[in-house]
Amino acid sequence: MPRLRHLPPAPNQLQHRSDNQQKDEREMTTAPDEPADDAPGPDDQPFIEANSRAKSRYGRFNLAIVGGTGVGKSSLVNAVFGRDLAKVGKGLPVTRGVHYYHDESLGIWDLEGFEIGSRDAPADVLREHLKTISDRSAVEQISVVWYCVLSHADRLTKPDIDMIRELHAAGLPVIVVLTKVDWTKSPITGKRTAPLDTEEFRRWLENPVDDKHPIDVPIQRVILTSVRDRQGKGKGHGLGELVTETLALSPENEKDAFRIAQRLNLPWKREMARPVIAAAASAAAAAAAVPVPVADAAILAPIQLTMMGRIAAIYDLELKAMLSAGALAQICVQITGQALARSFLKLIPGAGSVVGAGVAFALTAATGEGWLRLCEQVHTGKLDPDKISDSWGQYAPTFLEVIRKMTEKRIAKP
Repeated sequence: MPRLRHLPPAPNQLQHRSDNQQKDEREMTTAPDEPADDAPGPDDQPFIEANSRAKSRYGRFNLAIVGGTGVGKSSLVNAVFGRDLAKVGKGLPVTRGVHYYHDESLGIWDLEGFEIGSRDAPADVLREHLKTISDRSAVEQISVVWYCVLSHADRLTKPDIDMIRELHAAGLPVIVVLTKVDWTKSPITGKRTAPLDTEEFRRWLENPVDDKHPIDVPIQRVILTSVRDRQGKGKGHGLGELVTETLALSPENEKDAFRIAQRLNLPWKREMARPVIAAAASAAAAAAAVPVPVADAAILAPIQLTMMGRIAAIYDLELKAMLSAGALAQICVQITGQALARSFLKLIPGAGSVVGAGVAFALTAATGEGWLRLCEQVHTGKLDPDKISDSWGQYAPTFLEVIRKMTEKRIAKP
């Protein structure tokens, strides 16, 4: 059977500058062509095109989840990715025992676990499932496997071990996820600990033995998780470790896709977005290398809209679908190019009535930071997408922010 993918090495730390990020910087530093004199005002087309290109470049992250009924697969997906497993885009069965759910940024292969009473050997069934998946398109291939087991089990069954071996033979990294851990919180330290039998199970998984003889169970990581506390509330525990280890085991060219699909680690998204902002600010400065009158400051709009489209893709936002008709275009008019320049030029000492490189750089950098904050609010559910156009004033760059960006640029010069 052809392998789905070679097992990637597990790096010990994040790659701070991915190939995609460096490509973003190179592309952004080339400013768009200046519009003709009779061109209409800013519209949403640069935003939409940049957003679409970014999504295509980052691609889709595909995760396989193996586990029987009641193990908590759907809750786990919802906790990490903010999506109901049964509502992740299209979810038609691929074959008996295999479902593939996906949207633009995330694909979930839901593989049934071993069920008592099955006539076929679980490893044989799984092998056929993996062969079916390997014949699918490249965009649907599995990156990492979460093998879900209830935490109160004390051993893996032989069928479990056989299936993990099949996954490993296919070149797939396997994380055993112990679900529904009943954590206990210390009233003194506040630290949460798992029950003794669960910890013993974890130790066995990390060094499996049978009658004091080692067993070959090719597990890459063992993570203890819960999606809710004892009262059925809260955000759960162990999920941050799960996403960190999943990223570490992901193929290098799919790490950014995972950073985008997951919903728990905002700093990862900021690390991806800030080089986009820096590249756009540099492109804006280049476009205004020869100072332009404020009336012509609309040349900055395509650069800024391209930046905003890329940042929206990083935060996995479908703003074109979220916003009411015309709202995105209206935002584009309000927060880019000429409108911002007119607002700030009269306040900036020595600026006069023209936009120079320093002002263009500062306006674009401050706009990017404001847009990043807004996207985070929508991404985390703290801001209703329908209220974006009414709320932009809270995130728009202030005079002091623009001055600070100008100062930072001057200090950064050699």
